[in-house]
Amino acid sequence: MTKRQTRPATRTVSHKTAAVELAARDPVLARLIEAAGPPVFRPPSETAFAALCRSVLYQQLAGAAAAAIHRRLIAAMGDPDDPAALLGLSEEALRSVGLSRNKAESLRDLAAKVLDGSVDLHPRHLARSSDDEIVSQLTVVRGIGSWTAQMFLMFQLRRLDVWPTGDFGVRRGYGLAWGVSAPSARALEPLGDPFRPYRSIAAWYCWRACELLAGAGDSALTR
Repeated sequence: MTKRQTRPATRTVSHKTAAVELAARDPVLARLIEAAGPPVFRPPSETAFAALCRSVLYQQLAGAAAAAIHRRLIAAMGDPDDPAALLGLSEEALRSVGLSRNKAESLRDLAAKVLDGSVDLHPRHLARSSDDEIVSQLTVVRGIGSWTAQMFLMFQLRRLDVWPTGDFGVRRGYGLAWGVSAPSARALEPLGDPFRPYRSIAAWYCWRACELLAGAGDSALTR
């Protein structure tokens, strides 16, 4: 069986409108939406390349430390939107801003693949590509896995139907909201079907459920 390709919606729907529709479908989501308010998906302020660099850099780092390294990296590059500027930095220069060897290699791999065209971040190409096609393209880059690619879809490209089943917060939040044990990633996959084509919104409210129902700290994903 051919895997379903999730393509961008042809009809423009706001995140708030999608939440209203989901509230009408599901009483659990209706209660969450009432408690949490409208979903917050801020318009992207970076290019696709800069956003992916930030995502790689922030992986497994505390926010303040990552922000400081990110500032030093941008200063060293001069132009955060230019992959050639990043690739022009020596390994020593990348290490001197605070990057680990693995992160430096991941960023250099991203820059090289953008420059040779194997990763196409042109807005027109991204707009025409399905979610699955973008995930497949991005995950060839060292250090970019499915979760990073899915967050790129949700927050940079503002795709409405992303369901990050590998995210622990989404699984935990689903369990808290619906009063069940936190499902595994495999079990969570079909549980998202009733929320199509707005699974990104449902995932966001699962994160909020962790904050509202279990006292989890505020997340950069929900603010």
